[in-house]
Amino acid sequence: MKTIATFPHAVTESADLGIVLPDGCRLSARVWMPEGPGPFPAILEFLPYRKRDGTTVRDALTHPYFAGHGYACFRVDMRGNGDSDGLMEDEYSPQELADACDVIAWIAAQPWSNGRVGMMGISWGGFNSLQVAALQPPALKAVVTLCSTVDRYADDIHYKGGCLLNENMGWGATMWAYSSRAPDPALRPDWRTEWLRRLEAEPFLPAVWLRHQRRDAYWQHGSVCEDYRAIKAAVLAVGGWGDSYKNAVPQLVQNISAPVKGIVGPWIHKYPHFAVPGPRMGFLQEALRWWGRWLKDEATGVEDDPAYRVYLMDGVRPASWYDHRPGRWVAEAAWPGPGIAVQQLPFGAGTLGRAEPFALPVASPQHCGAAGGEYCAIWLGPEMPGDQRGDDALSACFDSAPMPQTDILGAPVVRLRLRSDQPVAQVAVRLNHVHPDGASTRITWGVLNLTHRLSHAAPAPLPVGQELEVEVPLDHIAYRLPAGHRLRVAVSSAYWPMLWPSPAPVTLTLTGGGLGLPVRAAAAGDEVTFPAAEAATPLALRERRPASHVRRTEIDQRTGMVSLVIEDDFGMSENLEHGLVTGSVARERWDIHPDDPLSARGACHWTEEMIRDGIHLRTEARCRMWSDATTFHLEATLDAYENDRRVLSREVRDDIPRDHL
Repeated sequence: MKTIATFPHAVTESADLGIVLPDGCRLSARVWMPEGPGPFPAILEFLPYRKRDGTTVRDALTHPYFAGHGYACFRVDMRGNGDSDGLMEDEYSPQELADACDVIAWIAAQPWSNGRVGMMGISWGGFNSLQVAALQPPALKAVVTLCSTVDRYADDIHYKGGCLLNENMGWGATMWAYSSRAPDPALRPDWRTEWLRRLEAEPFLPAVWLRHQRRDAYWQHGSVCEDYRAIKAAVLAVGGWGDSYKNAVPQLVQNISAPVKGIVGPWIHKYPHFAVPGPRMGFLQEALRWWGRWLKDEATGVEDDPAYRVYLMDGVRPASWYDHRPGRWVAEAAWPGPGIAVQQLPFGAGTLGRAEPFALPVASPQHCGAAGGEYCAIWLGPEMPGDQRGDDALSACFDSAPMPQTDILGAPVVRLRLRSDQPVAQVAVRLNHVHPDGASTRITWGVLNLTHRLSHAAPAPLPVGQELEVEVPLDHIAYRLPAGHRLRVAVSSAYWPMLWPSPAPVTLTLTGGGLGLPVRAAAAGDEVTFPAAEAATPLALRERRPASHVRRTEIDQRTGMVSLVIEDDFGMSENLEHGLVTGSVARERWDIHPDDPLSARGACHWTEEMIRDGIHLRTEARCRMWSDATTFHLEATLDAYENDRRVLSREVRDDIPRDHL
């Protein structure tokens, strides 16, 4: 990544510009303003992740770069977070989206403004950029959304295929910790009062989300797939094959009528100018082309770009981490591309591509899924799916003969004919690349709560023993299977610790099915290119404690319990621009016995610290979850310390009925 230090405009920065909303709530904005006569368009990033310490590293790379090219950049702390007033209710609440619309209107009304605003962000900021666009605030003309979703129920961190993702608690535990932090005492003399008020009111969001186990009105709110036509702003959608959010980019390109382009690279949950695995791309230059066209009326040529540009990854050995993925950039003028052909590969008795009668029982041990990796790879530890052979051994597998080189582009679909011996059951499907020596690389995957086979809004128990036909869509992917290698479809009845298990051990009997594989004509080389990654000058930090990441499996030889232990120490550092010292440590533990789904346990513990002028603040945020056959049980505690003196302690306990889960 090349550092750019000189820009067309000099830039001035404000650390704490107040934006007062119509109800009197003051939001704190960090602003990078280009010098010159203007008028200037603006770019807004609207987040709960704390501009003062949470996103400072990436903000330093990005916002001064845009400001230096003539854009006023606003990084605004949402209500109830960072240095802003108020209390946070939930993710993507009506209040959050209304606040964003008010901020956009405020920005557009400033004397230096040309009246046009763009909104951008990754993850939370990518979500709310789309959701705000669907509300059509008049000044919002363009959006750059990264690692986002169009469907909050089907394709976020809560549920997948109607199954409960353990990330529902894992990410909820993260927010329980993130929002427990105080404002920076250097910016707010009332920081202690505001901190204690937040701590008393902070919602324990895993319980909120778990009360909506169906796709109801709660999830419809903010799901832009409910009405793609509502988005009028021009949308540049960006994603990564190493991320959990693989599907939004092709869905947006296919469905919205506003100007739209899509880019997907090999990256995890990071901005592409500093993401891994490589290769990185000149994301900031590409974004400038987008902003220039829609916020400045510049002839940047973005309308002539291919609709969908993706990185077609070479098939490689399985690994829990990659620094680089070999491959090439390919382009589709429209999506779905007319050159994509769906190859139908029927199931046989353990075979893929040759139909024959079979009856194959699937009764996976509850720890099947251990090689699945992190649902959303983000922390730069060993989070990617490793060698699948261990999970394949606990699954029903359908293997192809050695295949010619095959370029896969799109969302494979697996059809299953099956019967279940339980009224509540789940199925997990992986499409794997089998190497000549037997190593197994996960290409893509999908899951289905079989009680949701007809509807995520109105699930129904399975008719025990009755044969059913179901479809399991897998995540979009772009992947080259080398010549002479095999494909494998692996089917299991459990996928821990990705999914919370069904309430009773399940045997599924498979009697038919097949794979619909989207195949593209082979790409000879790069069909499009991007400039090399650039960024502004990195933030100056002093390391106080180095970061480290642990991910290990433990087996208790006496009890048989299998545990995944995750320890992410993000280190501690001092911001040399303003002196704030911050650090955090995250710990997770996921336990299960191979024979007992009701043995499942999850526990999370986050420590957050900040030090300023002799003030040492710390929060300890803990939570755990378990279940019986009818009910989910959750407990959480939040303890806050000032100079090692506990100033607040909260406990939360909730019991939530299982609803076809």
